[in-house]
Amino acid sequence: MTSRSSRRHLMIGSGVALGLGLLGGGRVLAAQDDAPSASLGWADDLSDNGKLNVVTTVAPISSIVRNIGGTKINLRGVVPDGTNSHTFEPAPSDAKVLASADVIFVNGLNLELPTLELAEANLKDGAEIVALGDLTITPEEWKFDFSFPEEDGDPNPHLWTNVPFAKRYAEIVTETLSARDPENAAYYEANLAAFSAVLDALDAGIVAAIQSIPEANRKLLTYHDSWAYFAPHVGMTVIGAAQPSDFSEPSPKDVATLIEQIKAAQVPAVFGSEVFASDVLEQIAKESGAVYIDQLRDDDPPGEPNAPEHTYIGMMLKNMDLMVNALGGSTEALAGIEPWDTYAQD
Repeated sequence: MTSRSSRRHLMIGSGVALGLGLLGGGRVLAAQDDAPSASLGWADDLSDNGKLNVVTTVAPISSIVRNIGGTKINLRGVVPDGTNSHTFEPAPSDAKVLASADVIFVNGLNLELPTLELAEANLKDGAEIVALGDLTITPEEWKFDFSFPEEDGDPNPHLWTNVPFAKRYAEIVTETLSARDPENAAYYEANLAAFSAVLDALDAGIVAAIQSIPEANRKLLTYHDSWAYFAPHVGMTVIGAAQPSDFSEPSPKDVATLIEQIKAAQVPAVFGSEVFASDVLEQIAKESGAVYIDQLRDDDPPGEPNAPEHTYIGMMLKNMDLMVNALGGSTEALAGIEPWDTYAQD
């Protein structure tokens, strides 16, 4: 079987590493002490207003870029939130957006190939495409699984559910924006420090919350496998995923195998996806005796666009609330971590 793409694309070098610390007298805080009423989101019009025009693909990347670029960039995400980014076909109107960009941040690792191809075809002189995933891990670190079999040649691309990789994305974004806009480099670096402090607290809280789950329950069976890099970092095991590599429903044989696997492993809960609704996984849960949780999300932050919780951090907090409690643990370690953006206001 051939790969979905044989193209490799690495655009810039390694990111900066900054000294990080706690904010606000020992507590990890967002830029505001009180919850904001809204966030900037990633639906800006791209213009010649003197700011960098930045285009992104999936929502978690858009949120990370906003937390670094803050108010100093025009930011447009082209993949609608909650859309299957693996198969998303950009509209002809997206070509104009991509042609206006100074920088285009994609995940890479063959995730958003139709969008990448359109971006390459419309890239203006002097602009660049930055593949964050390709710059974060090496081919030796790629993970393959049922949804992303090695014989297809495409690794699991969902690095951002592992918080340290999301932090690495933020570092690469900071270096890229600072190189293209040196006048605002100090602003971007300060935003990185603030964002990284919250990411560090989020990561530590997630690890502690996972460790509160009874050891026998630290097993993940999901519909769409977005947790291959998350699980080993926090001490969990992905025992399976229901969705085949062609994004179809699993075969009756696959369903029977999964049911027996869940029974043997005594998994208390299985997790569906907000993007890939599946009656099959609900059937698998029912026949295996597991609880079915259908709201786990890898690229659709909670809340409406521009809501303060509609962020990467908000998405991960929501996921942990669903995952940890369903598996018998506690999210107490995540108390006090707020979901909203951390960039400095003008």
